[in-house]
Amino acid sequence: MDLDAYFRRIHHPQTPGTRPPPTLATLQMMVNGHVHTIPFENLDVLLGRGVSLDPDAVDQKLIHDRRGGYCFEQNTLMLRVLLALGFDARPISARVRIGRPADYTPARTHVFIRVEIRGQTWFADVGVGGLSPTSILRFNLDEEQLTPHETRRVIRAPDANGLPRYMHQALLGPVGGQTWDDVCEFTLEEMPAIDREVGNWYTSAHPQSHFRNRLIVARAGPDGSRLTLLNNELTIRDGTGVGATTPIRSPEALLEVLAREFGIAFPPGTTFPLAPSGAIVGA
Repeated sequence: MDLDAYFRRIHHPQTPGTRPPPTLATLQMMVNGHVHTIPFENLDVLLGRGVSLDPDAVDQKLIHDRRGGYCFEQNTLMLRVLLALGFDARPISARVRIGRPADYTPARTHVFIRVEIRGQTWFADVGVGGLSPTSILRFNLDEEQLTPHETRRVIRAPDANGLPRYMHQALLGPVGGQTWDDVCEFTLEEMPAIDREVGNWYTSAHPQSHFRNRLIVARAGPDGSRLTLLNNELTIRDGTGVGATTPIRSPEALLEVLAREFGIAFPPGTTFPLAPSGAIVGA
Protein backbone atom coordinates (compact mmCIF):
# COMPACT_ATOMS: atom_id res chain seq x y z
CA MET A 1 0.00 0.00 0.00
CA ASP A 2 0.99 3.63 -0.41
CA LEU A 3 2.07 4.44 3.14
CA ASP A 4 3.24 7.92 2.15
CA ALA A 5 -0.28 8.70 0.91
CA TYR A 6 -1.78 7.37 4.14
CA PHE A 7 0.44 9.55 6.31
CA ARG A 8 -0.42 12.58 4.20
CA ARG A 9 -4.10 11.72 4.63
CA ILE A 10 -3.86 11.77 8.43
CA HIS A 11 -1.73 14.93 8.34
CA HIS A 12 1.38 13.27 9.77
CA PRO A 13 4.57 15.03 8.62
CA GLN A 14 6.38 11.83 7.69
CA THR A 15 9.35 12.23 5.35
CA PRO A 16 8.43 10.46 2.08
CA GLY A 17 10.00 7.04 1.86
CA THR A 18 10.69 6.78 5.61
CA ARG A 19 8.68 4.74 8.09
CA PRO A 20 8.02 5.45 11.77
CA PRO A 21 9.09 2.67 14.16
CA PRO A 22 6.46 0.27 15.58
CA THR A 23 6.33 2.00 18.96
CA LEU A 24 3.65 3.14 21.38
CA ALA A 25 4.16 6.75 20.29
CA THR A 26 3.65 5.82 16.62
CA LEU A 27 0.48 3.89 17.42
CA GLN A 28 -0.93 6.79 19.43
CA MET A 29 -0.06 9.27 16.69
CA MET A 30 -1.79 7.18 14.04
CA VAL A 31 -5.00 6.61 15.98
CA ASN A 32 -5.37 10.26 16.94
CA GLY A 33 -4.59 11.52 13.44
CA HIS A 34 -6.87 8.98 11.77
CA VAL A 35 -10.05 9.75 13.73
CA HIS A 36 -9.58 13.50 13.29
CA THR A 37 -9.16 13.34 9.51
CA ILE A 38 -10.93 10.26 8.12
CA PRO A 39 -14.63 10.51 9.02
CA PHE A 40 -16.90 7.64 9.92
CA GLU A 41 -19.71 7.42 7.34
CA ASN A 42 -22.19 5.08 5.64
CA LEU A 43 -23.03 7.22 2.60
CA ASP A 44 -22.26 4.59 -0.06
CA VAL A 45 -24.72 2.21 1.61
CA LEU A 46 -27.49 4.79 1.24
CA LEU A 47 -26.51 5.49 -2.37
CA GLY A 48 -26.79 1.78 -3.19
CA ARG A 49 -23.12 1.46 -4.11
CA GLY A 50 -22.28 -1.23 -1.57
CA VAL A 51 -19.05 -1.44 0.42
CA SER A 52 -16.01 -3.33 -0.84
CA LEU A 53 -13.29 -4.55 1.53
CA ASP A 54 -10.84 -5.16 -1.30
CA PRO A 55 -7.65 -3.41 -0.13
CA ASP A 56 -7.31 -1.40 -3.34
CA ALA A 57 -10.94 -0.24 -3.08
CA VAL A 58 -10.52 0.77 0.56
CA ASP A 59 -7.31 2.67 -0.19
CA GLN A 60 -8.88 4.45 -3.14
CA LYS A 61 -11.95 5.50 -1.16
CA LEU A 62 -10.49 6.45 2.23
CA ILE A 63 -7.04 7.71 1.19
CA HIS A 64 -7.09 8.94 -2.39
CA ASP A 65 -10.75 9.98 -2.75
CA ARG A 66 -10.67 11.50 0.76
CA ARG A 67 -13.86 9.77 1.82
CA GLY A 68 -14.66 7.97 5.05
CA GLY A 69 -16.15 4.62 5.88
CA TYR A 70 -17.38 2.41 8.68
CA CYS A 71 -15.57 -0.06 10.92
CA PHE A 72 -14.76 -2.79 8.39
CA GLU A 73 -13.14 -0.22 6.11
CA GLN A 74 -11.55 1.96 8.78
CA ASN A 75 -10.07 -0.70 11.02
CA THR A 76 -8.91 -3.04 8.27
CA LEU A 77 -7.10 -0.07 6.71
CA MET A 78 -5.48 0.69 10.06
CA LEU A 79 -4.63 -3.00 10.53
CA ARG A 80 -2.86 -3.15 7.18
CA VAL A 81 -0.85 -0.02 7.96
CA LEU A 82 0.16 -1.40 11.36
CA LEU A 83 1.25 -4.72 9.90
CA ALA A 84 3.22 -2.94 7.17
CA LEU A 85 5.06 -0.99 9.89
CA GLY A 86 5.95 -4.15 11.80
CA PHE A 87 3.40 -4.03 14.64
CA ASP A 88 2.10 -7.23 16.25
CA ALA A 89 -1.55 -6.51 15.44
CA ARG A 90 -4.66 -8.62 14.91
CA PRO A 91 -8.39 -7.99 14.28
CA ILE A 92 -10.82 -8.62 17.16
CA SER A 93 -14.56 -9.13 16.71
CA ALA A 94 -17.08 -7.22 18.81
CA ARG A 95 -20.71 -6.25 19.22
CA VAL A 96 -21.54 -2.54 19.24
CA ARG A 97 -23.68 -1.68 22.26
CA ILE A 98 -24.07 2.11 21.85
CA GLY A 99 -27.67 2.96 22.70
CA ARG A 100 -28.62 -0.68 23.24
CA PRO A 101 -30.46 -1.98 26.33
CA ALA A 102 -28.55 -4.42 28.51
CA ASP A 103 -30.81 -7.38 27.60
CA TYR A 104 -30.38 -6.90 23.82
CA THR A 105 -27.80 -8.93 21.90
CA PRO A 106 -26.57 -7.05 18.82
CA ALA A 107 -24.96 -8.84 15.91
CA ARG A 108 -21.21 -9.33 15.99
CA THR A 109 -20.61 -6.79 13.23
CA HIS A 110 -17.75 -4.75 14.61
CA VAL A 111 -14.00 -5.15 14.37
CA PHE A 112 -11.23 -3.36 16.24
CA ILE A 113 -7.49 -3.98 16.62
CA ARG A 114 -5.44 -5.62 19.34
CA VAL A 115 -1.78 -4.61 19.43
CA GLU A 116 0.97 -6.15 21.55
CA ILE A 117 3.85 -3.85 22.52
CA ARG A 118 6.51 -5.03 24.98
CA GLY A 119 4.22 -7.47 26.74
CA GLN A 120 1.31 -5.03 27.08
CA THR A 121 -1.99 -5.37 25.21
CA TRP A 122 -3.42 -2.21 23.64
CA PHE A 123 -6.63 -1.61 21.72
CA ALA A 124 -7.09 0.69 18.73
CA ASP A 125 -10.54 1.42 17.29
CA VAL A 126 -10.88 4.07 14.58
CA GLY A 127 -14.29 2.88 13.40
CA VAL A 128 -16.94 3.04 16.10
CA GLY A 129 -18.79 6.08 14.82
CA GLY A 130 -19.23 9.13 17.00
CA LEU A 131 -17.37 7.40 19.84
CA SER A 132 -14.18 6.30 18.09
CA PRO A 133 -11.49 6.69 20.78
CA THR A 134 -8.90 9.34 20.01
CA SER A 135 -6.34 7.40 22.03
CA ILE A 136 -5.21 3.81 22.26
CA LEU A 137 -6.52 1.95 25.31
CA ARG A 138 -4.63 -0.37 27.65
CA PHE A 139 -6.18 -3.75 28.37
CA ASN A 140 -6.09 -3.06 32.11
CA LEU A 141 -9.43 -3.95 33.65
CA ASP A 142 -11.33 -1.23 35.54
CA GLU A 143 -8.64 1.38 34.92
CA GLU A 144 -10.03 4.80 34.02
CA GLN A 145 -8.08 6.04 31.01
CA LEU A 146 -8.04 9.67 29.98
CA THR A 147 -8.10 10.47 26.26
CA PRO A 148 -8.19 13.78 24.37
CA HIS A 149 -11.96 13.24 24.40
CA GLU A 150 -13.96 10.95 26.72
CA THR A 151 -12.57 8.97 29.64
CA ARG A 152 -12.63 5.24 28.86
CA ARG A 153 -12.36 1.94 30.67
CA VAL A 154 -12.56 -1.81 30.01
CA ILE A 155 -14.45 -3.96 32.50
CA ARG A 156 -15.14 -7.65 32.86
CA ALA A 157 -18.78 -8.46 32.08
CA PRO A 158 -19.37 -12.24 32.03
CA ASP A 159 -22.32 -13.37 29.93
CA ALA A 160 -25.40 -15.17 31.28
CA ASN A 161 -23.47 -18.45 31.32
CA GLY A 162 -20.51 -16.98 33.15
CA LEU A 163 -18.25 -17.10 30.10
CA PRO A 164 -15.51 -14.46 29.75
CA ARG A 165 -16.65 -11.22 28.17
CA TYR A 166 -15.42 -7.64 28.31
CA MET A 167 -17.06 -4.25 27.87
CA HIS A 168 -15.48 -1.10 26.49
CA GLN A 169 -17.19 1.86 28.15
CA ALA A 170 -17.05 5.64 27.81
CA LEU A 171 -17.87 8.28 30.41
CA LEU A 172 -20.57 10.31 28.65
CA GLY A 173 -22.80 13.28 29.31
CA PRO A 174 -22.22 16.84 30.51
CA VAL A 175 -19.73 17.38 33.30
CA GLY A 176 -21.49 16.75 36.62
CA GLY A 177 -23.96 14.26 35.18
CA GLN A 178 -21.75 11.74 33.45
CA THR A 179 -22.46 8.00 33.32
CA TRP A 180 -20.53 4.98 32.08
CA ASP A 181 -22.10 3.91 28.79
CA ASP A 182 -21.30 0.72 26.90
CA VAL A 183 -19.51 1.16 23.57
CA CYS A 184 -18.90 -2.45 22.55
CA GLU A 185 -18.53 -5.93 24.02
CA PHE A 186 -15.93 -8.52 23.05
CA THR A 187 -14.32 -11.80 24.06
CA LEU A 188 -10.86 -11.31 22.46
CA GLU A 189 -11.87 -13.71 19.69
CA GLU A 190 -10.16 -12.78 16.44
CA MET A 191 -12.19 -11.88 13.37
CA PRO A 192 -10.64 -13.43 10.25
CA ALA A 193 -11.19 -11.98 6.80
CA ILE A 194 -14.12 -14.28 5.95
CA ASP A 195 -16.01 -13.20 9.08
CA ARG A 196 -15.37 -9.56 8.23
CA GLU A 197 -16.79 -10.17 4.76
CA VAL A 198 -19.95 -11.70 6.25
CA GLY A 199 -20.31 -8.88 8.77
CA ASN A 200 -19.74 -6.30 6.06
CA TRP A 201 -22.43 -7.86 3.89
CA TYR A 202 -24.95 -7.78 6.73
CA THR A 203 -24.05 -4.23 7.71
CA SER A 204 -24.27 -2.86 4.18
CA ALA A 205 -27.00 -5.00 2.62
CA HIS A 206 -29.38 -6.51 5.17
CA PRO A 207 -32.73 -4.65 5.20
CA GLN A 208 -32.68 -4.42 9.01
CA SER A 209 -29.16 -3.04 9.26
CA HIS A 210 -29.33 0.41 10.85
CA PHE A 211 -26.78 1.59 8.28
CA ARG A 212 -29.47 1.17 5.65
CA ASN A 213 -32.00 3.05 7.74
CA ARG A 214 -30.21 6.27 8.65
CA LEU A 215 -27.46 8.57 7.50
CA ILE A 216 -24.46 8.71 9.87
CA VAL A 217 -21.28 10.77 9.54
CA ALA A 218 -18.95 11.56 12.44
CA ARG A 219 -15.45 12.68 13.27
CA ALA A 220 -13.47 13.89 16.25
CA GLY A 221 -12.92 17.63 16.47
CA PRO A 222 -10.37 19.80 18.30
CA ASP A 223 -10.33 20.42 22.06
CA GLY A 224 -12.41 17.37 22.88
CA SER A 225 -15.27 18.26 20.54
CA ARG A 226 -17.17 15.83 18.32
CA LEU A 227 -19.21 16.37 15.17
CA THR A 228 -22.05 13.99 14.34
CA LEU A 229 -24.44 14.13 11.40
CA LEU A 230 -27.50 11.94 11.96
CA ASN A 231 -30.04 12.08 9.15
CA ASN A 232 -30.81 15.80 8.78
CA GLU A 233 -29.33 17.05 12.07
CA LEU A 234 -25.75 18.17 12.74
CA THR A 235 -24.71 18.00 16.39
CA ILE A 236 -21.49 19.53 17.69
CA ARG A 237 -20.53 18.61 21.25
CA ASP A 238 -17.83 20.54 23.02
CA GLY A 239 -15.22 19.14 25.36
CA THR A 240 -17.60 19.33 28.32
CA GLY A 241 -20.15 17.04 26.65
CA VAL A 242 -22.64 19.81 25.91
CA GLY A 243 -24.09 19.66 22.39
CA ALA A 244 -25.81 22.03 19.99
CA THR A 245 -27.90 20.65 17.13
CA THR A 246 -28.59 22.37 13.82
CA PRO A 247 -31.28 21.11 11.38
CA ILE A 248 -30.37 20.62 7.72
CA ARG A 249 -33.27 21.65 5.56
CA SER A 250 -32.33 20.74 1.98
CA PRO A 251 -30.22 18.30 -0.05
CA GLU A 252 -28.00 21.20 -1.11
CA ALA A 253 -27.42 22.18 2.52
CA LEU A 254 -26.53 18.57 3.33
CA LEU A 255 -23.83 18.54 0.64
CA GLU A 256 -22.46 21.80 2.03
CA VAL A 257 -22.25 20.37 5.55
CA LEU A 258 -20.54 17.21 4.30
CA ALA A 259 -17.92 19.26 2.51
CA ARG A 260 -17.41 21.94 5.17
CA GLU A 261 -17.46 19.85 8.35
CA PHE A 262 -16.25 16.47 7.14
CA GLY A 263 -14.25 17.13 3.99
CA ILE A 264 -16.49 14.83 1.94
CA ALA A 265 -17.28 16.15 -1.54
CA PHE A 266 -20.08 14.87 -3.75
CA PRO A 267 -21.06 16.20 -7.18
CA PRO A 268 -23.80 18.85 -7.19
CA GLY A 269 -27.20 17.24 -7.40
CA THR A 270 -26.28 14.18 -5.31
CA THR A 271 -29.23 13.46 -3.05
CA PHE A 272 -29.71 11.34 0.04
CA PRO A 273 -33.42 10.58 0.54
CA LEU A 274 -34.33 12.36 3.78
CA ALA A 275 -37.94 12.63 4.89
CA PRO A 276 -39.01 15.83 6.68
CA SER A 277 -38.72 13.96 9.99
CA GLY A 278 -35.10 13.17 9.22
CA ALA A 279 -35.73 9.47 8.64
CA ILE A 280 -34.28 7.76 5.59
CA VAL A 281 -36.90 7.12 2.92
CA GLY A 282 -37.23 3.69 1.34
CA ALA A 283 -35.18 1.75 3.89
